[in-house]
Amino acid sequence: MCHFLFPETRGAICSPAQKEERTMAMRQTPLTCSGHTRPVVDLAFSPITPYGYFLISACKDGKPMLRQGDTGDWIGTFLGHKGAVWGATINNDATKAATAAADFTAKVWDAVTGDELLSLAHKHIVKSVDFTEDSNNLLTGGQDKVLRIYDLNKPEAEPWEISGHTSAIKKALWYNNNTQILSASDDRTVRLWDRVSMTEVKTLQFGVSVSSMEYIPEGEALLITYGRTIALYDSSSLELIKSFEAPASINSASLHPDKECIVAGGDDFKLYKYDFTTGEELESYKGHFGPIHCVRFSPDGELYASGSEDGTLRLWQTAVGKTYGLWKCVLPGTGAAACSVCAE
Repeated sequence: MCHFLFPETRGAICSPAQKEERTMAMRQTPLTCSGHTRPVVDLAFSPITPYGYFLISACKDGKPMLRQGDTGDWIGTFLGHKGAVWGATINNDATKAATAAADFTAKVWDAVTGDELLSLAHKHIVKSVDFTEDSNNLLTGGQDKVLRIYDLNKPEAEPWEISGHTSAIKKALWYNNNTQILSASDDRTVRLWDRVSMTEVKTLQFGVSVSSMEYIPEGEALLITYGRTIALYDSSSLELIKSFEAPASINSASLHPDKECIVAGGDDFKLYKYDFTTGEELESYKGHFGPIHCVRFSPDGELYASGSEDGTLRLWQTAVGKTYGLWKCVLPGTGAAACSVCAE
């Protein structure tokens, strides 16, 4: 499978940190991926495919980008939206992408050629998109407070609609093997819906709006952030397992695939890593030159990506000092670490 590479790059090149090699204690050396011209507001990794895994970014510049997930190398830009793109996702085999935008549309794309396959008209700004496991249906949510389910094999058919939220929907995800839907809204609730009856099953109430929501089916976990709180829920019962407070308002958090740790980012420009079991802060560092809007672990857990108000994506190693992707690290006999980031 050959992924697309558009002739017009518009500067969308992954620029690794300046090449250097230093004998030093281990420190985080991120890959900085430039190309976007406005804030990056959403990120999604594909699962691991025979061709590696991929990363899609949603940006207010209206030009979502696809990259190689382990290196950040730019593959292509999806051109066609006429407004800010608020949400983006990739299907399981990385052959299709979907985006949600301020131009009142959700679009489905061929992720191999970059061609637009469908444009689904909405009545207001679309904030969230999510494929079913088989890629036959697309779930959307946005400013008009309505969840919509599109049959992608019958794009001319009217979507199924689910109403109940009283404010804009920020995130909507397929849940429990696509039999249910989970949605987070500015009405300070997260709601669980039955797909068949399209009725509300359960509601989680919060004191402030939920800023992010991540569902990890394999780990049977649901990660929710609101205010300074990072909260983990059991995905079967939706009962709270644990929660802990960050030093600043958190906009996004992600759980390591093996439940080793949680990373989070927010308004103070910093990234935080917490021990999954104890909630202890393991490390924190300034990650960007603006608030961090989105954080996601790669499917293999080796790295995590962050997107910011500063218009960049950055890739960070989960375990600093490993040779992985563009990170080349060796341990000399002195016991010190020489680490570098290279483009070769």
